Amino acid sequence: MVTSQLHPLIDKITANTANLTPKGRILGEYIIAHPRKAVFMTTKELAEACGVSEATVVRFVSGIGYERYSDFQQALRDLVDTELTLLDRLDIADMQAPGAARFRRTVAEEIDNLQQLYKTLDVETMQTVVDVLNRRASVHIIGSRLSYSMAYYMGWSITKVRGNIRILKGSDRTTIDWLTIAPADSVTVIVATSRYPNELIRLGKLVNRLGHTLVVITDSAACPVLQFADHQLIAASKHIPYLGSPTPMSCLINFLVHELASRQGEALKEHQAKLEQSYWENDVLFNMKGLDGGS
Repeated sequence: MVTSQLHPLIDKITANTANLTPKGRILGEYIIAHPRKAVFMTTKELAEACGVSEATVVRFVSGIGYERYSDFQQALRDLVDTELTLLDRLDIADMQAPGAARFRRTVAEEIDNLQQLYKTLDVETMQTVVDVLNRRASVHIIGSRLSYSMAYYMGWSITKVRGNIRILKGSDRTTIDWLTIAPADSVTVIVATSRYPNELIRLGKLVNRLGHTLVVITDSAACPVLQFADHQLIAASKHIPYLGSPTPMSCLINFLVHELASRQGEALKEHQAKLEQSYWENDVLFNMKGLDGGS
């Protein structure tokens, strides 16, 4: 069973137990005992499973602090996603379905995830993060395991916009060295995806202790690194993925990079011209001009 320390939903249920009706307590006990069942239920299905009315379910959700049932379901989804093992995910992935059906479902789920991102992320909060990334300070971007791919993508993209960017692996212990010797005004971005490697939690704590500005980009409000963040962006997925759902986070990162580029003015052209010159001099990228018979 998951611990309430890591999941605000369980905290909300237990903290409001005394204020719930007897039927409300039945709902709370069922959800805590069977979160993997409840996460897929409509209000009607949850009501039937607990022997209560749909109105009781709505009052229960409101009574523990959620404005809508969809908000409650998202919190429950985050809780379940955090504790699911690889074998658990295999059980819910429906690998026996025809390939075409799985493809359509995958695309439909990613569209749902992007709609969720569009509805839930606040543009003002994203602009604040861009302000932080636009500082002249050094920026360290860190990921681990699955999230390292997103961290590398973000770091690589930003190097095309501004300098003084370092991409670090959470699993590389020298990351501790780089953070420790970094200037006091440094910015650290930790990209964390479920199931949240402990090394990223330790690095978040370190950055907090060092007094650097910490931005956490994650996929759930249940992410344990958030407790150390100065700024946070949550690209929440609506569905529980088999191994991961990169679409919302990559879309968020694209926005941050594009918005950061828009802030650079003439300095952006100078920075990118310098890069292009280096690419040309060192024959880094394929060039169609090389097909005209030249060496």
